[in-house]
Amino acid sequence: MIRAFVFVIANLLGISTVLASGGDGVPLKHVDVNFSDKAALYRGAETYLARCATCHSAKYMRYGRVATDLKLNKNQLAALLPPGAKPGSEMMGFMSEDYAKETFGVVPPDLSLIARVKGADWLYTYLTSFYADPTKRWGVNNAVFPDVGMPDVFAAEQGVLQPVYTDVKLPDGSIDKRLSHLEGPLVPGSMSPAEFDHTVKDLVSFMVYMSEPAKMQRMTYGPYVLIFILIFMVLLYLVKKEYWRDIKKVPDND
Repeated sequence: MIRAFVFVIANLLGISTVLASGGDGVPLKHVDVNFSDKAALYRGAETYLARCATCHSAKYMRYGRVATDLKLNKNQLAALLPPGAKPGSEMMGFMSEDYAKETFGVVPPDLSLIARVKGADWLYTYLTSFYADPTKRWGVNNAVFPDVGMPDVFAAEQGVLQPVYTDVKLPDGSIDKRLSHLEGPLVPGSMSPAEFDHTVKDLVSFMVYMSEPAKMQRMTYGPYVLIFILIFMVLLYLVKKEYWRDIKKVPDND
């Protein structure tokens, strides 16, 4: 109950708060999202369309809305539009649902609101926590989403991280291997760790924007609303002083 109350208050105040950890108690890594950095959001949009939109849809977002909010020019918008799409088109996945279900066993979820459901820190940790696991269909697993059914779409850029396990003794006396932490890839990826980190942060920032695009408008209006409230408070104070000044002039009949 207390956690739910804190979560509601934090969201009302616009505070980013980590109230949970990932799978198996993996701590979430924090990521800062800056809505004023429109260049980063645009880079995130490019990454999203290049890597995520292949399988996932974002049917509650339209290309034209992205262009308007990020103040893109015609060339930048054209670079985002897939063949046949128009500015008013929904950001649908490029893979048909039938083929996706045949390939993955399920239709990949829509990502329009994933950042609101999971949070920026969870997304950032998830995207950077794939590791080698030969027992899985795609040869990888994920620290915060065990038994994930998604391949590591950034394996070439990050390299495949290597898991380190610890032995945990169970009550029945048997030994279970638990994921302890992840180490660097055996083969370096095409990006340096810093470059990869920036790429994922830009992607997460775009997905956070995409989950609540109106937030960008609220941030724009915010300073004007605060100025209005301040001026209104000053006017109320002056009215209050004038009102009480007249009252003090009224003689006391007693």
